[in-house]
Amino acid sequence: MSETIYFTDNLFSSGITTIYSDEKVAIGNLDLKSAFTSNLAILDLEGNQICEGKFKTFSNKWVISKNGEEIGELKQKFTFLKKAFAYTSYKYGLVSIESEAFSKEYHLYQSDEVIADFQKVSGFFQSSSFQLINHSKRFTNAELITIVMGIHMITKRNATAANSGH
Repeated sequence: MSETIYFTDNLFSSGITTIYSDEKVAIGNLDLKSAFTSNLAILDLEGNQICEGKFKTFSNKWVISKNGEEIGELKQKFTFLKKAFAYTSYKYGLVSIESEAFSKEYHLYQSDEVIADFQKVSGFFQSSSFQLINHSKRFTNAELITIVMGIHMITKRNATAANSGH
């Protein structure tokens, strides 16, 4: 059975935002640690950290940790006609993430099976909001949210680098 959740980035990428179920019930929080770093954490309703994501030092690879231990790594794959990323879960293996070139919709695959879908549902002159549909029994919502936010952070970092002329 699939589960749909919604979450939002903050305009300045700092602070805490609520993660909602499809029924608009709060199920956790997204803690965007600082406007000056890309570090973030997924928190339960009591404020306990479930999952964490951040860039590796001097790298464009996004690392996901749970209980202080790395559980996976996300990196962008370079293609011409689509957006592609690869997430390596140290427990479950490779997850391919793809989107058409100008689409806001992404699909996460593992061995040709769709494990999740997400899309950016807003973002022009406001904070980016996402809808995530988790089809997987293996991957937690927290890990998938951290993957989605990693893709978002990599994309923002690439846009900043392109706009700065470097």
